[in-house]
Amino acid sequence: MEQFDCRTKIISGAGAISALGNMHIKRLLVVSDPYFKENGTADRLIQAAKPEFSEIFSQIVPDPSVTLAAQGAAVVQKCKPDTIAALGGGSAMDCGKAMAYFSGESVTFIAVPTTSGSGSEVTDFAILTHDGVKHPLVDEKLRPDIAILDGDLLTALPPKLAADGGFDLISHALEAYAATGASPITDALAAEAFRTALEKLPQSFAGCQDVRMDIHIAATMAGIAFSQAGLGICHALSHSLGGEFHIPHGRLNAILLPSVLEANAPAAAARYAELARNAGLSSSADTVALRSLKNALIRLRRTLHMPETLAQAGVSPTQVREKADRILTAALADPCCGSNPVTPDRALLGKILQEVTGRG
Repeated sequence: MEQFDCRTKIISGAGAISALGNMHIKRLLVVSDPYFKENGTADRLIQAAKPEFSEIFSQIVPDPSVTLAAQGAAVVQKCKPDTIAALGGGSAMDCGKAMAYFSGESVTFIAVPTTSGSGSEVTDFAILTHDGVKHPLVDEKLRPDIAILDGDLLTALPPKLAADGGFDLISHALEAYAATGASPITDALAAEAFRTALEKLPQSFAGCQDVRMDIHIAATMAGIAFSQAGLGICHALSHSLGGEFHIPHGRLNAILLPSVLEANAPAAAARYAELARNAGLSSSADTVALRSLKNALIRLRRTLHMPETLAQAGVSPTQVREKADRILTAALADPCCGSNPVTPDRALLGKILQEVTGRG
């Protein structure tokens, strides 16, 4: 028996944050990083919502820690908002979700993504870091009540963030399509998200504004897909490596994905080939289609000026070797391994890690 449940209300379009004014918000806590407080975007949300009381928690940093989430939860308990609006990328949304969750308060949670990739605006996931390890929290209570996809918030997106978010989107769609929990509904969402990203990411990276809303919606579609279907070893290793070396998550996915395809091919070649055909990459036999998919990812990675190895991302082979045992242990403990099409073991993940290490 299969089950599909997406309770998040999605509001999209240019100027979509104006919808906050119709939500009768009385006490609003905005969660963001310092940048959005300083440039006035957080205040724009407050002005749109017109609450009686408002406060901004602007301490969000990349790879937010358990400690930061706990500090934020104390703020929630103190100011008693009826609504929390998380503004920013995956870090702001994940930390905001954890703040609401750990506070124990009953609030409406609104996610306002400003990057296109994490999908956190529609997922049951929140990623927090503790002692150099990224820990995925998974609970349906973490799923936002409302997601606001405002195209006006994407105009200043830097090329590097477009690339990093884009490969996060790509990895979500690809892993969801091959995951053990995939269904016809998640397949449709993942396939369309993947096709859109593959086609339009180079234009977005080059600064074309016309495609950014399409990619933004595709990221949300991929988020819905993976939240229902599951992910895999690309994310397990990316979480582990990100906790150790603090490389942006999407960049790590870009490094890992080609090797992950090869590792999963014994069980998932037909699924990968189907995804490649849906994206117009190949109409040939599975082996050729799989090769076309891998080559397309490598070409896209180069087009977006992303590193091909950990060494190119600034991590020396010596650093990888020194922490390899810790990296593999954390990856195998990651819940994303549970929905990977091949049951992973230390040898499989170790082989991938060796392939992506590169030369110093």
